[in-house]
Amino acid sequence: MHVLAEADLRLDATAIDYVLLAFYFSLVLGIGYLARRQVSTSLDFFLSGRSLPAWVTGLAFVAANLGAIEVMGMSANGAQYGMPTAHYFWIGAVPAMLFLGIVMMPFYYGSKVRSVPEFMLRRFGKPAHLVNGISFAAAQILIAGANLYLLALVVNLLLGWPIWVSVILAAVIVLAYTALGGLSAAIYNEVLQFFVIVAALLPLTIVGLAKVGGWQGLVDKVSASPGGPEQLDSWPGNQLTGFGSNFLSVLGIVFGLGFVLSFGYWTTNFVEVQRAMASKSMSAARRTPIIGAIPKMLIPFIVIIPGMIAGVTVTELAGENKAALLAGESAPSGATFNDALLLLMRDLLPNGMLGIAIAGLLASFMAGMAANLSSFNTVFTYDIWQAYVVKDRTDGYYLRAGRLVTVIATVLAIGTAFIAASYANLMDYLQQLFSFFNAPLFATFILGMFWKRMTPTAGWTGLVSGTAAAVGVFLLAETGVWDLPGQGASFVGAGAAFVVDIVVSVAVTYATQPKPEAQLVGLVYSLTPKEDLKHSTTGEDAGWYRRPGLLAGIVLAVTILFNIIF
Repeated sequence: MHVLAEADLRLDATAIDYVLLAFYFSLVLGIGYLARRQVSTSLDFFLSGRSLPAWVTGLAFVAANLGAIEVMGMSANGAQYGMPTAHYFWIGAVPAMLFLGIVMMPFYYGSKVRSVPEFMLRRFGKPAHLVNGISFAAAQILIAGANLYLLALVVNLLLGWPIWVSVILAAVIVLAYTALGGLSAAIYNEVLQFFVIVAALLPLTIVGLAKVGGWQGLVDKVSASPGGPEQLDSWPGNQLTGFGSNFLSVLGIVFGLGFVLSFGYWTTNFVEVQRAMASKSMSAARRTPIIGAIPKMLIPFIVIIPGMIAGVTVTELAGENKAALLAGESAPSGATFNDALLLLMRDLLPNGMLGIAIAGLLASFMAGMAANLSSFNTVFTYDIWQAYVVKDRTDGYYLRAGRLVTVIATVLAIGTAFIAASYANLMDYLQQLFSFFNAPLFATFILGMFWKRMTPTAGWTGLVSGTAAAVGVFLLAETGVWDLPGQGASFVGAGAAFVVDIVVSVAVTYATQPKPEAQLVGLVYSLTPKEDLKHSTTGEDAGWYRRPGLLAGIVLAVTILFNIIF
């Protein structure tokens, strides 16, 4: 990945930085140890016994998604595309998070399912359940590998440890607290990690802006750089989508990213939903994604802007280097956009601050990987092992199985870390995976939730054909039959998966038998009594500031405002 002389990137860490890092790691393992004392049943291990307050699950909801890929990938996108990257947050996250809280959460929390595949089992039966369980498990291992690889790369560049040592060490620490304390340990650590990440990135943004002469200085420098003034407006975002036409670009962002990819990710991705399911009440579960949306819409300011600053100030990425990278060639310096954040830290941060910044980066990788592991062990144990392999054993057996599965998953993730190593921009790799796994699942889910006629056979055939369509688009783009630059392939693939899934599901439904309506109560919108979907407004859930609808309205208004200003 690098032909840079290693010394160029080596951060000059001193004793104080190492002390801060050691303190942080001992804190993380301590939380895992304390959480272990609350784990007596498998529900405690996999879903925190449904006992956590909304603000804890809300911050964990964001932190689970604020993994390495988000922090490094979005700053790489900031250096490459500029402000259009904000679409991943303002179009590609916030609306779907609000939809999850208002519309979907009452179904998940109310039906008391333990996972998203379990919802599929009740709605469509075993074949759809098995297809979903296996595809979700595979996706988590692939994504955990990407998190691990990035983590190892950072440790290697910063401290000079060999990649394989860093991979194993990082894996062991995440494994230790996830296997000890289950979901509670992962969630409390995610809340801690959220604050550590902000503490690392906020000073970097402020120091960076001061260096370029404030916002106006950044505007002038970006306008004069190879990306040009297009990088300062989030719309129409042609560089990001790879489309020449403004209309197609906006359509790709709104339908491909804003609807299919983002609703598919936020509403059916168990990594996220699991955090909300750990809340102590229906009201807290609905508020979880809405509370998470508040920091989510502000994160572009501490992730994308440092990337843009790196793209115009860091020698290895600016000027002719940036021009070469934008043209799809390798830069004379040997750097890639993935290095934007690291190079900026090297240039701007003094010792002590550097320790916090390294801890923040490591925190973001560990939060992402722990989220992958804790959702993988739940789905694998409940939805594959208990459902199809070893049935009807004691709860203690499944608790032990869950811990063992966490160990196996970590070993597999070490293997998939090397697949991720072959991509120059890891965001491309990730969006590709989402178009395979999340887009078809979302189509099946939405149809099944709002259309009672949809049959069990349609459930699994739609999923399989949707995934096949996305893989088809990927192969056409890879072999050069179809020219889709940027992240166009994953946007088109997601759209294709969604449309094919719907068409196949509808066709198969009219050729097969539906389930009796009595079996669909609580699983289909029109058949569920309205009072089952209501949350309490008394006691801990009282007060206007705890109303999900009002909170969602405020967040949506601010997001629209950001889209207009930028």
